[in-house]
Amino acid sequence: MNTTGTPTSESSSPVPTAGKKDENMWAMLCHLSTFSGFIIPLANIIAPLIIWSMKKDEFPLVEHQGKEAMNFQISMTIYFICAAILILIVIGIPLLIGLATFDIIVTIIAAVKANEGTKYRYPLAIRLLN
Repeated sequence: MNTTGTPTSESSSPVPTAGKKDENMWAMLCHLSTFSGFIIPLANIIAPLIIWSMKKDEFPLVEHQGKEAMNFQISMTIYFICAAILILIVIGIPLLIGLATFDIIVTIIAAVKANEGTKYRYPLAIRLLN
C-alpha cells in the first residue's frame, strides 16, 4: 500500500487486457487452424480464411496475421503440388518431407509470436493478399 491507502502493484509491466488476450488468441488460431489441412484437403487455406473473415474488423492483429497465414498456406500448397509432380523424378519425396517439416515448424513459430502479440511474416511466402 502507498501513503494514500491504495494498493500498489510490485511489477511495473502492464498486464494485457482481456481484449488484447482475445486478439492474440484469435491471431494464434489463424495460424494453428492451418494444421487442419493435414486432415482435410485445402482446409489449411479455408480454416484461417473463416477466422480472418469473422474477426478481421474486430482485431487488427487478426487482420494482419490471417492474411499472412493464408498467403503462406497458398504458397505451401503451390510448393507441395510442384514437389508432388517431382516425385516422377524421385527428388519430390525428400522435397515433400522437407516442405512438411518446414510448414509445421514455421507455423508453430508464427502461432507463438501471434500469441505474444507480435506480427510475424512467414519466410518464402508469396504475398497474394496485402
